[in-house]
Amino acid sequence: QVQLEESGGGLVQAGGSLRLSCAASANIPGLNAMAWYRQAPGKQRDLVATIAIRGFTNYADSVKGRFTISRDNARNTVYLQMNSLRPEDTAVYYCNAKRTLGMNDYWGQGTQVTVSS
Repeated sequence: QVQLEESGGGLVQAGGSLRLSCAASANIPGLNAMAWYRQAPGKQRDLVATIAIRGFTNYADSVKGRFTISRDNARNTVYLQMNSLRPEDTAVYYCNAKRTLGMNDYWGQGTQVTVSS
């Protein structure tokens, strides 16, 4: 079973930056894309950013222009660079590995990001 280990969360002031990392314990069979989700208190888990196997990226409108998703294939690691952070970005952030049809996704344990005013 592949594990996704997240790191980089913490407390930051509004306007500051953080970089989240997610390292897979092994190569992921059937991998189609890596993604970051977030879940704020009392709210649903929402997609933040996706990077497909070919490198194409997509972002939620709320983070476009501020966040950047990237990867290091040699190290099985995906990153989320978060700039110009806002209090509304406060959430638990989850790494997600999307696999081909019929194969279950992998999820990280989540890392807390808190942005103070």
